[in-house]
Amino acid sequence: MHIHTLDRWQHPHDFADDSSHAEKNTRNVMILTAFTMVAEIVTGVMTGSMALLADGWHMSTHVAAFGVTLFAYRYARNQADNPRFTFGTGKIGVLGGFANATALAVVALVMSLESITRLFEPRTIHFNEAIFVAVAGLLVNLASGLMLREHGHVHEHGNDDEARHHDHNLRAAYLHVLADAFTSVLAILALLAGKYVGLVWIDPLMGLVGAAVITRWAYGLARDTGHVLIDCAPDDRIRSTIRRAIEDDADNRIADLHVWCVGPHHYSVAISVVTHQPRAPEHYKNLLGHIPHLAHVLVEVNPCPGPSCLASPA
Repeated sequence: MHIHTLDRWQHPHDFADDSSHAEKNTRNVMILTAFTMVAEIVTGVMTGSMALLADGWHMSTHVAAFGVTLFAYRYARNQADNPRFTFGTGKIGVLGGFANATALAVVALVMSLESITRLFEPRTIHFNEAIFVAVAGLLVNLASGLMLREHGHVHEHGNDDEARHHDHNLRAAYLHVLADAFTSVLAILALLAGKYVGLVWIDPLMGLVGAAVITRWAYGLARDTGHVLIDCAPDDRIRSTIRRAIEDDADNRIADLHVWCVGPHHYSVAISVVTHQPRAPEHYKNLLGHIPHLAHVLVEVNPCPGPSCLASPA
């Protein structure tokens, strides 16, 4: 077989979406977050506010998380043509999302421990300075969230299939920004309550509330990215659609079916078909042409011995 004949049967395995816009926005958010992080940590130490310190600590870990996000984008792009990646680099962003989910969980744990300590060992808080920096941090978080929201937003009540189609790398960055914004709001509320009502204990309590919510976000992100990384099959709808498309044609039966995610909007499918009327694999691929997101389809055709399974005319 000549090389040029073989080439027409080959196809690319780059299943990563264009992430240039997301990468640029993430870089801008990282710079904004780094400046705000320094201001909040310094002010939190000077004023003695646990809520403000918690917000600053979040930002320090989120700067690192944004770095992971940027690294994942660049590595996936630079290695897109590397044959060592059998199904391309589409899952590298998912791996970055999983790493960031772990970082979120660690931040929540540190917040909880420090907040509990402050409940039993309260410290003096300089409210005016702390409130000013907390408001500034919230504004930065809101601006950052708007930059990342276009592709990073995901509904918590979306189905599993929708979660698989997301850019988990950008979603992780978006959740880090949401965590920052949420802890900024809690810090402001706690500081106002301490200044005007004298409820100083609300400051560390808000740290515990923030830690609980962030833990929930981290769990959801780790669950969704983990399912993709271990090649969990998508929901039954796409599998049923594939099975119907193949088995409604002639007397085909699917003996083996594997569907897994290889990128934010791409599935790979491997099918073993048994039939009395074997056709070329391309025929069965065409039967699946109407199903979206099937980027890599492999078909094995096995002739079935014996009489046809189709009903004979009366």
